[in-house]
Amino acid sequence: MTTVATESTVRTTPMNPFAPRADLKVWMGTEVVPVSEARVGVFDHGLLYGDGIFEGIRIYNGRIFKEAEHIRRFFESAKAIRLELPMTGEEISAAMYETMRANGITGDGYIRLVCTRGVGLLGISISHTACPMLIVIADKIALYPPEVYERGLRCIVSSVVRNNANSTSPRVKSLNYLNNVMAKLEAKDAGADEAVMINDEGHVSECTGDNIFLVRYGELLTPSPAEGILEGVTRSVVMELARRRHIPVSEKVLIRHDLYIADECFATGTAAEIVPITEINKRMIGDGKPGPITRMLMQDFVAYRNEE
Repeated sequence: MTTVATESTVRTTPMNPFAPRADLKVWMGTEVVPVSEARVGVFDHGLLYGDGIFEGIRIYNGRIFKEAEHIRRFFESAKAIRLELPMTGEEISAAMYETMRANGITGDGYIRLVCTRGVGLLGISISHTACPMLIVIADKIALYPPEVYERGLRCIVSSVVRNNANSTSPRVKSLNYLNNVMAKLEAKDAGADEAVMINDEGHVSECTGDNIFLVRYGELLTPSPAEGILEGVTRSVVMELARRRHIPVSEKVLIRHDLYIADECFATGTAAEIVPITEINKRMIGDGKPGPITRMLMQDFVAYRNEE
C-alpha cells in the first residue's frame, strides 16, 4: 500500500532567523554570486578541520579602512599555515570592491575575507587538498547596541585558557575559533557581555574577539603579542592616537589584579571599534562609567576613520 504524504507528515525546514538577507551577493572563488548559490563543499578542509584563515575589515564612507594592513595580515596568516592564496593582494582588493558594488555599499559596512584550504580527501594532510577557496562577504554589522558604548561592557575572566602562542598561534586569524567561542559562551552563561581570556601562564591575553587596554595613573597598558593576542589593526590605531595625545603606552605583562584595580578599561576591534569595559568579575572599573581617556580615544578614533 502506498502512503500519501499529508501536510502533517511532510518535514519542512524551519526558517532561520539568523540567515543573511536573500538579496546578498558573495564573492566565491572567481566571481560574485547570489548568496543562495554561495556554497562550500562538504569535503572542504575549512569545514572539516577549520583549516583556513579570515579577516574582518571595516568600510567607512565607501572606502575599505586600513586595507593594506588587513591584506598584509591575511597574507601573514596564510604564510604561517602554508596556505597558498589563489589571488594576489591587488586581485583580492579588486574582489572586495566588486563585492561592495554588487551589494550597493557606498557608506559604512563590513567585509569578511576568508580563504579555506579547499576540497580534499578525508584526513588532515594538506597534500591531499586542492584549489583553496577565496570568499568575500560584504554587508552591515553592529556588534553591540549603542547603549553598550554608554554603559560599558560587563565582563568575566574566562576559565577557558587562551591557546598557547607556540601551538595554534592566536596571531594567525584562523577558521578554528573554538577557543574563543567557548569563552564567549561562558560569558553569556554568566550573564556578561564579554570574557577576558588568560593564557597558560596566568597573564591577561585578550577578549574573545577584541584586544584589551587598561588605563592606570594616566598610562595606557596592553598585553604584548607574546601573551597570545592577535595583533589588532584597531589596536595599532589606538596606540598611535594615544601617543598623539602624549599618553604613555606600554605593552606589559598584566594579571587579573591589574584588571581589578584599573582606572579605566576598554576593548578594541574591527567590529567593536573602541568599547568601554566598566565591570570585570563583578568588580567595578573606576567609577563604573566609561573613563575620560576612553571617551577621548573613542572620539579621536571616529575623527581618524573619517579622515582616512
